[in-house]
Amino acid sequence: MSKRIYIEGGKVVNDGESYFADLILNDGKIEHVLENVCRSERKFRQEKGDIDEIINAQGMLVIPGVIDDQVHFRDPGLTQKADIYTESRAAVAGGTTSFMEMPNTNPPALTQELLEYKYKIAAKKSLANFSFYMGTSNDNIEEVKKTNPKNVCGIKVFMGSSTGNMLVDKKETLEQIFSQAPTLVAVHCEDENTVQANMKAAREKYGEDVPFSQHPIIRSAEACYMGSSLAIELAKKHNTRLHVLHLTTGKETELFESGNVEDKNITVEVCVHHLNFNDKDYEIHGSKLKYNPAVKTEKDREQLWDALLDDRIDYIATDHSPHTAEEKDNTYFKAPSGGPLVQHSLMLMLEYVKKGKWTYEKLVEKMCHAPAKAFKIDNRGYIKQGYQGDIVLIKPETPFKVDRENMLSKCKWSLFDGVTFNHSIYATFVNGNLVYKDGKFFEEKMGERLLFNR
Repeated sequence: MSKRIYIEGGKVVNDGESYFADLILNDGKIEHVLENVCRSERKFRQEKGDIDEIINAQGMLVIPGVIDDQVHFRDPGLTQKADIYTESRAAVAGGTTSFMEMPNTNPPALTQELLEYKYKIAAKKSLANFSFYMGTSNDNIEEVKKTNPKNVCGIKVFMGSSTGNMLVDKKETLEQIFSQAPTLVAVHCEDENTVQANMKAAREKYGEDVPFSQHPIIRSAEACYMGSSLAIELAKKHNTRLHVLHLTTGKETELFESGNVEDKNITVEVCVHHLNFNDKDYEIHGSKLKYNPAVKTEKDREQLWDALLDDRIDYIATDHSPHTAEEKDNTYFKAPSGGPLVQHSLMLMLEYVKKGKWTYEKLVEKMCHAPAKAFKIDNRGYIKQGYQGDIVLIKPETPFKVDRENMLSKCKWSLFDGVTFNHSIYATFVNGNLVYKDGKFFEEKMGERLLFNR
């Protein structure tokens, strides 16, 4: 049985408001949200004898758990880089309580049997709640059509090559997927012909010693815009529920409309690294900043922020995609794209509250509420009575310095090595269970498979 936990005195940030309240978690859910609790009432409730644990959250922010719809945890088959256990630990330590993982593992999740195998792994190893995308290729449409929209987050289409050979580049295959997909279609949008032509030109100019500053020129704004435009064209043609992953350019933001996420048939996200870095940072970080799609210009970064704040961009993800330090420490063509982000994404976005870029309320909307609404996740993403007890306690003005000793991703490197954040994650609850507190883990219970109201 789950413990009955009393979280007292925190400042709840939820549904566009901030207010002081006590929470009671019981049987995996939020049993009560108690506003304006006086000291005597709190003492009476706690002395009744039916509270198993009291957590003092005074001076802390209390938010719903972050939902990250785009991670690569490398399990099965690529576990020298990461695995579901290590990366879910990193997730909950960073305030992420639910993740959706991509299909380009080894073997790739291209059949329903292989997809379900990943769920079995997660049920044994994941501290966070989980879902896995069904993968697509040029020849597995019959398997794709079997996907259950009630218990699978979506279908992933690589409309541009990335880590793992899952490129879908046949127009007739794309037409089939967009017209016959039984649930949400999530797309990586880059025009492959444009990328390949740019890559050839770079090789001719630099040989094998291509500077990493060429990455946003090779995987160009034009390639991204062409890919996103095609995906939107297909979605409108077939009335497909489309989600565009990791937007990187200001020009692409013009393709999307402001509005409530639950009213949209076409949604889009931005990743934390595209909100934080620009193309000048390749000189500092080199291969470690090599992601697909590429980090672009400072103007693009600012336009992404503008679109996020006016609700053309619906929410934030990470594209957490670890590789070993040895793999990344390589020349341009040999260094794989991707890197770890899930442990530090919430702390990074909290920095922008301190800088005055946005508010706690808007952060919670974009990292907790909106993903739950876009995917129609059952009873998660909010602090409400009856919802699952996915809760994060944050200490403001409590610095957290990133170093190798507190990096939890298996790859043991980070773009934020040596960076000091001004907020720290104190505690994380998953399904009403305390799984992380003040640097310690409690691993008696694993996370749950996400379910969807579709």
